[in-house]
This record gives sequence, C-alpha cells and structure tokens, in this order.
Amino acid sequence: MGVMKRIRLVVLGAGLLLAMAPQLLWAELTIEITQGQDNPVSIAIVPFEWSGDKPMPEDLSEIVSDDLYRSGQFSPMPRGNMLSFPHYENQVHFRDWSMLGAEYLLIGHIDFDAGAQRYHAAYTLYNVPSGQKVVAGNFSATTPNLRDIGHAISDKIYHKITGIEGNFSTRIVYVTEHKIEVDGLSFKEYRLEVADADGHRVRNLLRSKEPILSPDWSADGEHIAYVSFESDRPAIYTQRLSTGERTLISSFRGLNGAPDWSADGKKIALVLSKDGNPEIYTLDVATKKLQRVTRHFAIDTEPRWLPDGKSLIFTSNRGGKPQIYKVTLMTGKIERLTFEGDYNARGQVTPNGHFLVMVHRTQGVFHIAVQDLRRGVVRTLTQTELDESPSISPNGTMVVYATQSGNRGILAAVSVDGSVKMRLPSSRGNVREPSWSPVMSR
Repeated sequence: MGVMKRIRLVVLGAGLLLAMAPQLLWAELTIEITQGQDNPVSIAIVPFEWSGDKPMPEDLSEIVSDDLYRSGQFSPMPRGNMLSFPHYENQVHFRDWSMLGAEYLLIGHIDFDAGAQRYHAAYTLYNVPSGQKVVAGNFSATTPNLRDIGHAISDKIYHKITGIEGNFSTRIVYVTEHKIEVDGLSFKEYRLEVADADGHRVRNLLRSKEPILSPDWSADGEHIAYVSFESDRPAIYTQRLSTGERTLISSFRGLNGAPDWSADGKKIALVLSKDGNPEIYTLDVATKKLQRVTRHFAIDTEPRWLPDGKSLIFTSNRGGKPQIYKVTLMTGKIERLTFEGDYNARGQVTPNGHFLVMVHRTQGVFHIAVQDLRRGVVRTLTQTELDESPSISPNGTMVVYATQSGNRGILAAVSVDGSVKMRLPSSRGNVREPSWSPVMSR
C-alpha cells in the first residue's frame, strides 16, 4: 500500500453574502489517494473518439480514469504506455493489450447532435484475457451535464467488475467556514456547499454569519435538511436543490437539531428540547405531526434511521458516557449497541445493515471506527486526530468524514474495510459536516 496521486480539480465555490440560489467563485480542491488496495485491477481507458470540429468541453475518458483510480481498486494505464487508440471493436488487438498487462479495456466514441444540442457517447468494456465484451451502452447529455456521462460509465464499469454499485454519480454536501474581512472588520462566514463526489461542480446553497450544522439528504436527492443559527437560535430547514427554495420545519424553543431523513422521504428524525430535555422525535414531513420517541432524563441526540425504516439509532449518555443505542419505533424497545471504549457517537449503519460506523475515542483521541453488528467486533479505520461526522456512501463501501490537517479542517474518506484512504483538502476555509448523497438519477 502507500500509493499517492494528486488529482487537481478546478471547482466552484461561494460568494460573500447570504444567498439562496447558487453563486459562483473559483476555488480548488485536491484529492489525494493516500492508500489503495495491494493488487488493483489494471484497466486501459482509451481516449474516446470525438467527431466534432471543436475541442470537447470535457475529457470523458479522463473522468472515468480518475473515478476508477479514486476508488483505490483500479490502476488505469497511462495513455503514454498505449500502443494504439482503438474506438471500435474491429480496431482492437487483444494481444497488444495483454502484453501491456491490461485486464480490461474500455473504448468509445462521442458525437454531437447540433439540433438537440446534446452529446451522445457510446462505450464498450472488454475483458482482455478472454477477449469477451463485458458491457456496452450509450448515454447522452447537454453540455452542463456532460460530466454525468463519465460518472455513469464509471458506475457501470465498477458494478460489472466488482459486483457492487458505484458511487461516482453521487454528491457530497458539507459546511465551510471562512474568515471574511470587510472595511477592516473581521467575521466568520459559514457556507453550505454541494459538490460532485469527485470535487467538481461546487455550488453554494446558503451563506450565513451564523453556524450551519448537520446537513442531510432526502432519499431522492432533491432536498437537504440542515440546522441554521441565522435567527440566533437553532432551527431546522429543508432546501430544494433545483430552486433554492427553503422551508422552516422546526423552530421550537430550545434545541432543534440533528435532522435525518427516512429512506421513504416521508419523515425526518430530529432532536428537540422543547419539553426541557433533549429527546428524539420523528416529524411527518407532509402533516408536520411530531411523534416523541425517547423519554429519559439523559441527553438523547444524533438519531439515524436504520435501513429497514422501523428503527433508529441514537447517541445517549444514559449509561454515564456517550454510547450508541437502538430504538424500535413500534414498541419503543431500546437496546445498547456499543460497549467498547468510553465514547461512541455519530453512528450510522451501512445500507446492508451489517456495520455501524461511528466516532470512537481511543486513548483520548477521536477516530472513525466500524463495528460489525453481527459479531460485535470494533475496528478503528483512521489514524488522524479529531475525526468526526462520518457519512457512508450509498453503496456502503466508503465513509467520508471531517478531520484536521495542520490548523485546518478538511474532508477525508476511508473504505469500510480500511484498505483505501484519501484526503480531500480545500484551498479555501475549514471544511466540516459532510453528508454523502444517494445515487443521483440522470
């Protein structure tokens, strides 16, 4: 292990004033792969043929190459090592690719329909040793969505080779903190931002002089719920990504925090202290009806829905120190899940229900850890300090989290099995509170 590669990405950030609609400002994000699998799959991704008379707005084959490399499970062949550049099946000589050590070969071509103003990409993936076609397909998109084609092809390749759904057609929402100086005055500005999983196409959703916390995606990827202190006390809002429209859903006296959307999009779990003590509630999004879930003198917080939609996990100090518990909504039965260590919080369960990812304190240092819920075994995934806010990818293989690098907050990611690690430092501000989206439909 120990491979490192920097992928320089030009992305879009935020402006300076509170805004509901997307605003643009150049920024930069660098993705550093710090650890990959020992025997990554060798794949040759040939530059796609382009029939236009102007340069392509995006290099789709490079997007696919970077996607697969960032997974830590693939080793794309450098273009300079390729002996030929086929685009159609009758141009492929498998012996040449076998000699170069490629296990898989991807070829394709792109056409532009001027009338419809759409790009059409066709691709084919081959198994080199057998010479057999693995998968082929077509995608189309307008110029602003051209990168989606690359991510969609990456998802297809990843699924066919690994048997696991890809994460490439996803996004990450997060909060950045910036120090702003205007006319000699200095203040902090908080920004809610969303970007593709590869760091491109950053959009600013909200700017505020007050903190923004706990963003969470709806299952359809159309809305984000979050906590904002813009009214000088915490309140929970939802926001539609396509329009920027915001809806205030909870502003009771006291604490309104930690929103988490159910998988069917009908309910949001949240924390309220309106009755004097922080407790877990669920809110019906359509009717605004509240249902209280926990009743205890301790602090109950950080609810997360389990994949079955029938239970929640949450953090509570009812045992003396923060640990993670499970509550069955129908019966109210509560079960403690974590016992190893004196601090476990911010729990989230993988989509298959097998693993609990959490913030786990070891010898006074906060790390990201995973617990096998069937066997109870806990394994620490990270070695950095002050790791927090883990969020699991929709296919359950990766965890994005916030950590520290020097004196700055950055995002990082680690695979659930610990074999792949990467850092996602931003060139601007401190970054925290990441949340991984569902797979975005095209």
